[in-house]
Amino acid sequence: SGINAEYGEKAISLFFKLSTTLTMLQVIQAPRTALITTPYYNIHRPPNNQVVMTQGIPGGNHQTPQQLADEASKKREIRLMKNREAARHCRVKKKEYLKCLEERVQILEGQNKKTDRRAEGAERVLHATQEGLPRT
Repeated sequence: SGINAEYGEKAISLFFKLSTTLTMLQVIQAPRTALITTPYYNIHRPPNNQVVMTQGIPGGNHQTPQQLADEASKKREIRLMKNREAARHCRVKKKEYLKCLEERVQILEGQNKKTDRRAEGAERVLHATQEGLPRT
């Protein structure tokens, strides 16, 4: 019985090392999506001294592929909604900016007309003054 127990302990230890090595190789070689669903095995000995092997999923993520797809779809919808809101805000700001530029153009055109009229008046006065002077 002592030989069987010792052999059993070695077998469990060897299996655990092999299982851990294989799981680590799977994690290293697997693509990111496989990390979510690749099962791993835990070997532990509860108080009743019985060897138990349990299966789990790395990271504790126990969602089904459908749940993952639904979650991704929800995140996409939220992202699209935020993007639409940001685009609407951008269009409103652009419209306000264009309105401000149009008002500025109107003001500058008015100032330009006033300056042109003043320049024309000054030219008339200059010509009138030059005509009244005797030529030398």
